Amino acid sequence: MARLVDVIEAMIKDMIDENDGQATINRSLLAEQANCVPSQITYVLSTRFSSGNGYIVESRRGGGGQITITRVQHVGPDDYLKAIIDAVGDDLTQSQAKTFLTNAVSVGAMSSKEGTAIMAAVSDRSLAKIDSDIRSVVRADIFKNALLGLMIT
Repeated sequence: MARLVDVIEAMIKDMIDENDGQATINRSLLAEQANCVPSQITYVLSTRFSSGNGYIVESRRGGGGQITITRVQHVGPDDYLKAIIDAVGDDLTQSQAKTFLTNAVSVGAMSSKEGTAIMAAVSDRSLAKIDSDIRSVVRADIFKNALLGLMIT
């Protein structure tokens, strides 16, 4: 049986596909359809529909919980990598790095070999001698610099 977050993600992606790459949803109504609480919709939106995953999510205050999700299309590899760099922030977990790289490979912004090499460089194994308090900060710096290196070549 599929996990609830996977079901919600599929529901939203279906809406986006049916509406030519953009959907406006009501968080409360979608939560009702999925038989969950609205915070679970928020969780799916923040983890599965980020700019690093190729989406723009806009929330309207006072709009009754209306959220517009747009799939970014026709973005060149450098623009996609720049969007990832912008989304990373000051720290990065190994899991987040893997998600960013998997998505970048799937949209053709980098090769599988490049993604694997960057993942090896930012893995917990590679950073094992770095104090755990700053490991995610160091990982973010290495990750962003590696992506910048791909943009230069």
